[in-house]
Amino acid sequence: MSKKNVKIFLTGHKGLVGSSIFRILKKRGYKNIITIDKKKLNLLDQSKVFKFLKRKKPDIVINAAGKVGGIFANEKYQAEFIYENSVVQSNIIHGSYLAGTKNIIFLGSSCIYPKFAKQPIKEEALLSSALEKTNEAYAIAKIEGVKMCHAYNYQYKTNYKCLMPTNLYGPNDNYHSQNSHFFPALIKKIHHAKKNKIKQIFIWGSGNPKRELMYVDDLAEACIFFMHKKTKHSLINIGSGKEMKIKDYAKFIAKNINYEINFKYDKFKKDGTPRKTLNTSLAKKYGWKAKTSLEIGFKKTYKNFLERFA
Repeated sequence: MSKKNVKIFLTGHKGLVGSSIFRILKKRGYKNIITIDKKKLNLLDQSKVFKFLKRKKPDIVINAAGKVGGIFANEKYQAEFIYENSVVQSNIIHGSYLAGTKNIIFLGSSCIYPKFAKQPIKEEALLSSALEKTNEAYAIAKIEGVKMCHAYNYQYKTNYKCLMPTNLYGPNDNYHSQNSHFFPALIKKIHHAKKNKIKQIFIWGSGNPKRELMYVDDLAEACIFFMHKKTKHSLINIGSGKEMKIKDYAKFIAKNINYEINFKYDKFKKDGTPRKTLNTSLAKKYGWKAKTSLEIGFKKTYKNFLERFA
C-alpha cells in the first residue's frame, strides 16, 4: 500500500494541533483521513470508541484530542483535566489495539517532566523528581498515556510513539480569557490594548519564566515524519530549541504589531515552572528538526487571529 493511501484516524481535528495536522496531511497528499465530530463520537464513551475503531480499522491513529489550558485552567479544573485526558487516551490506545492498529502517534506535553529537571530536558528525566503543582493533574494523565504506549509496545509488539511537544502556537489557537496558554493570551491582551489605545497592561506573574515556543505546523510535520518510522524509543521530544522569558515574548509581540506599551507584572499570580526547554537530540538523530522561525510563525498566527476576531 502507498504511504499516501494509509487509513489515518485523527482525533481532535478542530483544535490547534489537530487542525494543523489535518491541513498538512491534505497538503502532503494523504487521501484517507478519518475524522469525526465530538457530537457524533464522545471519546469519553468507551463502548462507542471501541466500536468505532473496530469498524474503521485505521492503519494509523493520531491522538490530538484532550483537555488543555494555561495555569489558571489547569489549577482550577484539576479533576476534569486528569479524568478527561486519562479516559480519552485510554479508550483510544486500548481501542486501537483491539482493532488491530499497530501504529499510534500519542501527543503529550513538555509539562510531563519534573519542575526542576536539568535543562534542556532529556526524555530520561521523566519521573525523576516532583512535578509542577499547577499542572500536576494534566501531567499525570499524560504520563499515564506515555507509560501505556510503552507497555503495549513491550507486551504486544506495537509501534506506539509518544511525541512530547514544547509550548505551541499558531492558527486556530485558543484565545479564551481564562483557559488559553500564555502566548495567545499575550497576543489577545496586547492587540486589545492597541485597539483601545491602552498604554499599560499587566502580565501574569513575574514575566521571568523561560518558555520554548514552536509553531504548530512543525509538530504536524513531526507527526507525519514519525508515523512512518519504526523507532526504538516510545518517547521523543519535539521542540524548536528557541526560548525566551515571557516578558520578552510580550515585547516581541508589541514590536511586531507596531505598538508601544508599558508592561507591569502581577507577581501575586503563580509563575509555574521556571524553565522548560526540551533536548531534541533524539528527534534529530532520527532525522527531524523544527524549521519555522518565531518571526514567520507569529506573522501567520496574527493574520489568522485578525481574520477570526477583528
